Amino acid sequence: MPLHATLASVTRRIAERSRPYRTAYLERIEAARHQGVQRGALACTNLAHGFAAFPPNDKLKLKQDKSPSVAIVSAYNDMLSAHQPFERFPEIIRQAARDAGGVAQFAGGVPAMCDGVTQGQTGMELSLFSRDTIAMGTAVALSHNMFDAALYLGVCDKIVPGLLIGALHFGHLPAVFVPAGPMTSGMSNKEKVRIRQLYAEGKLTRDDLLEAESKSYHGAGTCTFYGTANSNQMLMEAMGLHLPGAAFITPNTPLRDALTAAATQQAIKITDLGSQYTPVGRMIDEKAIVNAIVALHATGGSTNHTLHVVAIAKAAGIVIDWDDFATLSSVVPLITRIYPNGGADVNHFHAAGGTGFVLRELIDAGLMHDDVTTILGQGLRAHCKEPLLDGDNVGKVVWKDSPAKSADEAVVGTVAKPFSADGGLKLLQGNLGRSVMKTSAVAHEHRAVQAPAIVFHSQEAFMAAFKAGELDKDFIAVITFQGPRANGMPELHALTPALGILQDKGRQVALVTDGRMSGASGKVPSAIHITPEVLAGGPLGLVRTGDMIRLDAEAGILEALVPQEEWAARKQDVSNLNGNQHGMGRELFSVFRAAVSSAEEGGATFGLPPVFEKEKETV
Repeated sequence: MPLHATLASVTRRIAERSRPYRTAYLERIEAARHQGVQRGALACTNLAHGFAAFPPNDKLKLKQDKSPSVAIVSAYNDMLSAHQPFERFPEIIRQAARDAGGVAQFAGGVPAMCDGVTQGQTGMELSLFSRDTIAMGTAVALSHNMFDAALYLGVCDKIVPGLLIGALHFGHLPAVFVPAGPMTSGMSNKEKVRIRQLYAEGKLTRDDLLEAESKSYHGAGTCTFYGTANSNQMLMEAMGLHLPGAAFITPNTPLRDALTAAATQQAIKITDLGSQYTPVGRMIDEKAIVNAIVALHATGGSTNHTLHVVAIAKAAGIVIDWDDFATLSSVVPLITRIYPNGGADVNHFHAAGGTGFVLRELIDAGLMHDDVTTILGQGLRAHCKEPLLDGDNVGKVVWKDSPAKSADEAVVGTVAKPFSADGGLKLLQGNLGRSVMKTSAVAHEHRAVQAPAIVFHSQEAFMAAFKAGELDKDFIAVITFQGPRANGMPELHALTPALGILQDKGRQVALVTDGRMSGASGKVPSAIHITPEVLAGGPLGLVRTGDMIRLDAEAGILEALVPQEEWAARKQDVSNLNGNQHGMGRELFSVFRAAVSSAEEGGATFGLPPVFEKEKETV
């Protein structure tokens, strides 16, 4: 089928908008390329430092300036269940590199925080900024200029975007992303939500809640709901940065280890020393970014990517905005039902057809660009496959075509028979600014709410009012001073159980904020990421308790129904800004709060590539 007209149109306008920056970016990465091995540019003393601690045979390869050297950049730590399996990966990678005639070095580790641990806690105010910190850590790891390609080991929320942003700033190097896979399925998501709401109502003890949560998060691997972490994995597949079907193979299994070794060998194949040179900066172009947005919509992925994909694109000299997301959402159908959009988890999704099935459905419908370059050096259709072990060769991966038919049509649908005609991401606009709302898990009867505002300046204030029994009524919670400049734009997922209880009781409730919600948030209508934020003079700061607010996802409206003269006379009040300058390391991030861009610009602390003087007139 030919490319969908809307997809083609959006891709063209992104390319036109981005041309000066993209041109400057490509020239810059070409200038960074070195003939032969990258370490050939180093002086002898530099190189000696770089391999001083290496085993003799590996050191000999590095001395000879002939064999490719692969960097390992890892977000391993013991605390994140998704990242704990990475402890074993470096030795698998080193041996696989040797077997392929190359060398692999652990170039650097980057921080990795768990939003599940920091949710509702002070530490969450560092979460968004950790993405750019990870990008910086990646740059530090690669700044030694020893490497011809890099393997990036990461899974979770800000970590994969941060690694990719860092990789794109070294866009002359090939990049292969290596996932760890999801944990095995535990307690059902529906049951987990039920228990959380009972606890919020005071009907269960803390011990009861902890026991339930421990059955949900019970082992090594990614959390199995379709939040930001697993949305990351889907997007890596859609951009061709994973080996086909690698995302959702469970950790510590022979297939997982074989995929890790195969990823290493593929990285060596696509270095500048061979005939398949595939630098990541050329791979991630306008078409790859559009494919990522399409995959996000088709699977009901995390709203956090309305920030992260913008920032990733910016790192590659590509300019996108929420209009692009909204236009694509209007034509891309929702073809999966994974919690919070349904009852299934990612293991069920993988068994029902998985990533390869989804990619093929979208390509066949003209809703994805197939003519892109991936780490396989082919079009995206080459990734419409699933991996398995070769029975005749221990430790070797082979691929077969993804199934022609979904194994569970309640979990994986088709473009011809979708769960929803659109991708479930809406752009809302009005006198409160611009906002995004995820509707794929919100029932139709809750997508439009008109109710009086109750203004809170922190999530703690909201929870205090809930526990005091003051919120058993129709209202829209307006949570201010939650933007990136104010306090790092924390997720407000901890409010979800309380709002869910009120909604289940028949109350018309919604959330309006310049903060974020978790990728796991679902059934409560939430207008989030409001831009400009309150601390940047955003009109959300003019709302007063009692103002009537209209939130209508279907019509794309978010407005305060206040007489225009009264609205114009109001002044911003920043006296309620939370004291977030110190404690839990926040003082170290003051430069981030001062420099960060708006949510629609990616909440980023870095800018677009500088353009040449002759091009500035057109920008």
